[in-house]
Amino acid sequence: MKTLLFLAVTLSPFACDRSALNAEQRKRHFDELGPELRSMVKGARELPDGYEFQFPADPPNFKLVAEWAAGEHACCPFFDIDLRLEREHGAFWLRLTGREGVKEFIKADFSRWLKQ
Repeated sequence: MKTLLFLAVTLSPFACDRSALNAEQRKRHFDELGPELRSMVKGARELPDGYEFQFPADPPNFKLVAEWAAGEHACCPFFDIDLRLEREHGAFWLRLTGREGVKEFIKADFSRWLKQ
Protein backbone atom coordinates (compact mmCIF):
# COMPACT_ATOMS: atom_id res chain seq x y z
CA MET A 1 0.00 0.00 0.00
CA LYS A 2 1.34 3.42 -0.99
CA THR A 3 0.95 6.47 1.17
CA LEU A 4 0.65 9.81 -0.57
CA LEU A 5 1.91 12.91 1.15
CA PHE A 6 0.57 16.30 0.15
CA LEU A 7 2.19 19.44 1.41
CA ALA A 8 0.29 22.69 1.47
CA VAL A 9 2.47 25.57 0.36
CA THR A 10 1.53 29.09 1.30
CA LEU A 11 2.86 31.59 -1.21
CA SER A 12 4.36 34.76 0.17
CA PRO A 13 3.00 38.11 -1.05
CA PHE A 14 4.94 40.19 -3.56
CA ALA A 15 6.27 42.63 -0.98
CA CYS A 16 9.56 42.95 0.82
CA ASP A 17 9.27 41.78 4.42
CA ARG A 18 11.72 44.21 6.01
CA SER A 19 11.03 42.63 9.41
CA ALA A 20 12.89 39.52 8.19
CA LEU A 21 16.10 41.51 8.79
CA ASN A 22 17.15 43.20 12.02
CA ALA A 23 17.92 46.95 12.02
CA GLU A 24 21.62 46.47 11.31
CA GLN A 25 20.92 43.98 8.50
CA ARG A 26 18.26 46.28 6.96
CA LYS A 27 20.68 49.22 6.93
CA ARG A 28 23.38 47.10 5.31
CA HIS A 29 21.02 45.53 2.76
CA PHE A 30 18.95 48.54 1.70
CA ASP A 31 21.20 51.55 2.41
CA GLU A 32 24.63 50.14 1.59
CA LEU A 33 24.57 46.99 -0.55
CA GLY A 34 21.58 47.88 -2.74
CA PRO A 35 22.94 51.26 -3.90
CA GLU A 36 26.47 49.85 -4.30
CA LEU A 37 25.27 46.97 -6.47
CA ARG A 38 23.00 49.25 -8.49
CA SER A 39 26.07 51.34 -9.40
CA MET A 40 27.98 48.19 -10.44
CA VAL A 41 25.38 46.69 -12.81
CA LYS A 42 27.00 46.34 -16.24
CA GLY A 43 23.86 45.21 -18.02
CA ALA A 44 20.53 43.44 -17.70
CA ARG A 45 18.76 40.75 -19.70
CA GLU A 46 15.07 40.07 -19.72
CA LEU A 47 14.06 36.45 -19.16
CA PRO A 48 10.65 34.81 -19.57
CA ASP A 49 10.16 34.72 -15.77
CA GLY A 50 12.45 37.49 -14.50
CA TYR A 51 15.72 39.27 -15.19
CA GLU A 52 19.43 38.65 -15.11
CA PHE A 53 21.92 41.35 -14.07
CA GLN A 54 25.60 41.36 -15.03
CA PHE A 55 28.27 42.46 -12.57
CA PRO A 56 32.06 42.77 -12.79
CA ALA A 57 33.45 39.26 -12.36
CA ASP A 58 35.95 39.55 -9.54
CA PRO A 59 36.00 37.97 -6.04
CA PRO A 60 35.14 41.12 -4.03
CA ASN A 61 32.08 41.79 -6.20
CA PHE A 62 30.98 38.17 -5.99
CA LYS A 63 31.08 38.41 -2.19
CA LEU A 64 28.99 41.62 -2.20
CA VAL A 65 26.37 40.17 -4.54
CA ALA A 66 26.25 36.94 -2.51
CA GLU A 67 25.75 38.92 0.71
CA TRP A 68 22.96 40.93 -0.93
CA ALA A 69 21.36 37.73 -2.30
CA ALA A 70 21.27 36.20 1.20
CA GLY A 71 19.47 39.28 2.55
CA GLU A 72 17.10 39.35 -0.40
CA HIS A 73 16.31 35.67 0.13
CA ALA A 74 15.24 36.49 3.69
CA CYS A 75 13.03 39.49 2.92
CA CYS A 76 11.72 38.43 -0.51
CA PRO A 77 11.20 34.66 -0.32
CA PHE A 78 9.22 34.62 -3.59
CA PHE A 79 12.43 35.02 -5.63
CA ASP A 80 14.49 32.24 -7.14
CA ILE A 81 18.02 33.64 -6.91
CA ASP A 82 20.97 32.28 -8.87
CA LEU A 83 24.56 33.51 -9.05
CA ARG A 84 26.42 32.33 -12.13
CA LEU A 85 30.03 32.71 -13.19
CA GLU A 86 30.65 31.85 -16.83
CA ARG A 87 33.62 29.65 -17.69
CA GLU A 88 36.94 30.97 -18.98
CA HIS A 89 36.79 34.12 -16.82
CA GLY A 90 33.48 35.08 -18.40
CA ALA A 91 30.65 37.20 -17.13
CA PHE A 92 29.13 37.14 -13.65
CA TRP A 93 25.33 37.11 -13.49
CA LEU A 94 22.70 37.49 -10.78
CA ARG A 95 19.44 35.92 -11.89
CA LEU A 96 16.13 36.85 -10.22
CA THR A 97 13.16 34.76 -11.31
CA GLY A 98 10.09 33.15 -9.80
CA ARG A 99 6.44 32.37 -10.13
CA GLU A 100 3.93 34.36 -12.16
CA GLY A 101 4.01 38.02 -11.15
CA VAL A 102 7.66 38.10 -10.05
CA LYS A 103 8.84 39.60 -13.33
CA GLU A 104 6.46 42.53 -12.93
CA PHE A 105 7.65 43.01 -9.33
CA ILE A 106 11.27 43.13 -10.52
CA LYS A 107 10.40 45.56 -13.29
CA ALA A 108 8.89 47.94 -10.72
CA ASP A 109 11.23 47.43 -7.75
CA PHE A 110 14.50 47.17 -9.69
CA SER A 111 13.75 49.79 -12.35
CA ARG A 112 17.02 51.64 -11.65
CA TRP A 113 18.98 48.41 -12.11
CA LEU A 114 17.29 47.89 -15.48
CA LYS A 115 18.28 51.32 -16.79
CA GLN A 116 21.99 50.48 -16.78
